[in-house]
Amino acid sequence: MDTPACLPAPLLAALRDIVGERGLVTDAEALAPHLVDWRGQYRGRAPAVVRPASTGETARVVALLAREGVGIVPQGGNTSLCGASVPDDSGRQVVLSLSRLNRVRAVDLENDTVTVEAGCILADLQRVAAENDRFFPLSLAAEGSCEVGGNLSTNAGGTQVLRYGNMREQVLGVEVVLPDGRVWESLKGLRKDNTGYDLKQLFIGAEGTLGVVTAAVLKLYPKPRAIATALAAVADPAASVALLGRLRSACGERVTGFELVGRFCFDLVLRHLPDQRDPLPQPYPWYVLVELFDSAPGPALEEMLAEALGAAAEAGLVLDAVVAASEAQRQALWALRENVSDAQKAEGVSVKHDVSVPVSRVAELLARGEQALAKAFPGIRTVAFGHVGDGNLHYNAFPPPGERPDFGPWSREVNRVVYDTVHALGGSISAEHGIGALKRDELPHYKSALELELMRRVKDALDPAGLMNPGKVLRP
Repeated sequence: MDTPACLPAPLLAALRDIVGERGLVTDAEALAPHLVDWRGQYRGRAPAVVRPASTGETARVVALLAREGVGIVPQGGNTSLCGASVPDDSGRQVVLSLSRLNRVRAVDLENDTVTVEAGCILADLQRVAAENDRFFPLSLAAEGSCEVGGNLSTNAGGTQVLRYGNMREQVLGVEVVLPDGRVWESLKGLRKDNTGYDLKQLFIGAEGTLGVVTAAVLKLYPKPRAIATALAAVADPAASVALLGRLRSACGERVTGFELVGRFCFDLVLRHLPDQRDPLPQPYPWYVLVELFDSAPGPALEEMLAEALGAAAEAGLVLDAVVAASEAQRQALWALRENVSDAQKAEGVSVKHDVSVPVSRVAELLARGEQALAKAFPGIRTVAFGHVGDGNLHYNAFPPPGERPDFGPWSREVNRVVYDTVHALGGSISAEHGIGALKRDELPHYKSALELELMRRVKDALDPAGLMNPGKVLRP
């Protein structure tokens, strides 16, 4: 039987002295939500969740735990899809929740920046930007609960990367508590700073393994005044890639979202979410959800999109299309795309992949992946959707109907087929979800020995005791 997770009483008392009663959680019921990931795949044990309310408190907590040799698992909204935000089952790691560091510290409209703390919920950041007649572009299904620190730690992507880039592109400065408790304060709103290594980039996408980001200076953009959205049916993924090129030529940088969705995805949504409706009169094999933003108001954007889709239809790339005529119709089109994950969950357990390849090889990935999986696992069903505009697909696999194989060995075999296909096409086994615990042991198969050596050197230089999010990204 496992022994209960615990910390020495003097250490608990010292932590309580730093963060107060409200900042230290030891009750089993209150601990529980922090010890399991969003998918329910990873469950751990921890003697406490520490919830500092400031950078100073965070630094003191990290310094104390470092002196005591206690592992630290930074946690934001706990929406990680790769197990990065939960402790292991040793009971010897402490969860460091940043949720109380949730202030918007400053808005600089002349510089088009906002300085926010790591615990700020993404939707609140979007709202603050809108209230100041600005726009923050990161948009995720979990934006109502995910936090900026988590977005930074995974270099989050979302549906508007095509135009604005990943989270990495939104960051101008950071404040970080290092593994020894020192604070590196570099909250600069500079777009040009050519004074050596860009150290902030080390902490973006590091999943809390190099330090704890407590605040960041982020870019703001002009608020869109016009939005045009359409759903276009296409024959195959190759047609979708060709359509992307045509739309970008016709509409320029206004192309903000470009999502590819297979018909099986829509079938799942319509089966499990009966309030959803098929927007086109007949089914098609593939669909593209396209969205344009413009800073100039008026109907010209919808006309531009309709004209571009019409020209694509004449060229044989588009089989049918509908342009949203109202905000309600726009939301209905996006609901079909955004509800794919919930529909998959209702269908049953699947093996999920978050992969990327060059845009020019998206169609090849889908064709080769389908062929390889069907050969290895007859009757397998694949769910393919994602941000084809930046080459990022969510490529998931269900067993044949009525079957429920052991998802341990079976999922590992499916992973190997998918990841080998992605790697052969010059792609990545993680596009926007990170590595965490889920893909840690896959890295040696797909990164060179030199890459892993360099990553390990960075880890050892910043966290020589290996106490920051132990076991995530790199093997201990």
